Amino acid sequence: MQPANDLFSESVAQYAKFRPAYPIELYEFLYSHLTHFDQAWDVGTGSGQVASALAARFRHVIATDISALQMAYAPALPNVRYMVCRAEQTPFPEESFDLITAAMALHWFDCRHFYQEVQRTAKPGALFAAWGYGLLEIGPHVDELITAYYRDVLSRHWDYERTHVDSRYQTLPFPFDELECPAFVMRMEWTLTQLAGYLDTWSALRNYRRNTGKDPLPHLIEQIAGHWSAGQVREVCFPIFLRMGIVRR
Repeated sequence: MQPANDLFSESVAQYAKFRPAYPIELYEFLYSHLTHFDQAWDVGTGSGQVASALAARFRHVIATDISALQMAYAPALPNVRYMVCRAEQTPFPEESFDLITAAMALHWFDCRHFYQEVQRTAKPGALFAAWGYGLLEIGPHVDELITAYYRDVLSRHWDYERTHVDSRYQTLPFPFDELECPAFVMRMEWTLTQLAGYLDTWSALRNYRRNTGKDPLPHLIEQIAGHWSAGQVREVCFPIFLRMGIVRR
């Protein structure tokens, strides 16, 4: 993730541990629209989750982020190169990439300048794909509690850029030949402790603590515990939205 300022390095270990993994079906959908797998660029790579997945298919993967601390938690792979740089200004040659990805990161970029960089560095006919995920879904009672926490308790503490996630990136420009995309879902099997670890990574929670000196998360977990037995493993679903298009010059 790559906000205008690095907002995520302070909780980098939690991000690496608790952020959900994207399904293989998403990657296979991307690959079905490609004929060349020489080099990919994963922008706002964070702890390298997407870059490491792309490495299984591409000869070379370049992964960038403004946070060296986050990338320190990324897996070291022989065909992945991690670089600290902004999405909007890179040292890459023109026409370098067959695929450019931005997972849960596009809303942090200066899209006008970033898209100029995408068009400059993409090979003719390359693919650009940006995706993210909405509010998690577990079950009626738990979902109601988390939704109220998200919308009411934390509402004033979300960064403005979060509105683009809520709109599934439909509020962002997309100057590419857009392709129709199916729905995808991340499915995790979590205990309540794992859920709490994930909720603790929310940027709005850190803003809340910083702004008020208080912590609303323990109360939420106490409420959820009334509907979640100790040690119980439950399915947690994250609906994924994807915008993908062919880069034209």
